[in-house]
Amino acid sequence: MNGLYPWQHTTWQTLQELRNRLPNGLLLKGAQGIGKLDLAMNFARSLLCEHPRSEGHACLACSSCHWFEQGSHPDFRLIQPGILNGADESEARSGGKKPSREISVEQIRDLAQFANLSSHCGRYRIVLIHPAETMNTNAVNSLLKTLEEPTANLLFLLVAHKPQLLLPTILSRCLSFGIPTPAPADGIAWLSDQGVKSPGRALAQTGYAPLQALQWAESGEGADERRILLENMRQPAHLDPLSLADTLQRSIPVHVIHCLQQWCHDLASAKLAGQVRYFPDESAAIHQLVSSISANNLLKYQKDLLAARRAANHPLNQKLFLESLLLSYRQLFTD
Repeated sequence: MNGLYPWQHTTWQTLQELRNRLPNGLLLKGAQGIGKLDLAMNFARSLLCEHPRSEGHACLACSSCHWFEQGSHPDFRLIQPGILNGADESEARSGGKKPSREISVEQIRDLAQFANLSSHCGRYRIVLIHPAETMNTNAVNSLLKTLEEPTANLLFLLVAHKPQLLLPTILSRCLSFGIPTPAPADGIAWLSDQGVKSPGRALAQTGYAPLQALQWAESGEGADERRILLENMRQPAHLDPLSLADTLQRSIPVHVIHCLQQWCHDLASAKLAGQVRYFPDESAAIHQLVSSISANNLLKYQKDLLAARRAANHPLNQKLFLESLLLSYRQLFTD
């Protein structure tokens, strides 16, 4: 767990106003990669702290803070998909069961005893669910039973990247608290402090999500796919979909589709509003390309990419899957 990020101090102050009137369920929602989980963890730790400071931060010195730091606080539970837990990933690499991308009903049911126990330290009992939208249907239904019959001093902190995927019954039982995306200048300054080269470009390509930009910069995740795609998307007349699909067939499909989605978003934005969001360095090329594109065809292709994103983790034939997407992209400039 990290401390607060520079862009979160105003949000933290607003969050402190809820301390004396906390609901049974609090939903922290906002874009992925802006530090919502760290904010929620810091808030949970401060609520459990024996001697919180005047500004609401945990003291970091009491028994409660030490338990929290060690991941063994008796009044706190963190519920995540298996894929976000390092132990599960290690097991998968050693030939075990692949880590789940969902929060299962068993994980929620296991909270039943915790929810009905009294607090060990006499303060809150806190369940942090992240990302909340990854709960499967049975898990959601199990959680609803607890939310409908809350016990005293039991707080559910739900962190969501895509709150629109949560059921209305969950949303209606939680107080929604929006976490704003940091201003570009704040994100660029922080990335520069972390040693990221070209921080402005890195930030733009992640939709201005600093933590995701740092992760991509450190891991090189998707960098090769983006470079190859950009070289070809700039010149659709010379694009060979079959050859390019062959080059990219060993890539992670989600990375390819994500780049295509961002590029087409910028094409549509340049066409309709004269603005470029994700690829500011390519602004001149994008504005030149949109003059020959039908807005209706471009919007239709964006819908196709959205459908492809949903199927990206299970393509029947990855090469054919990519060929279809790239052929459709080239066709935008010939219709």
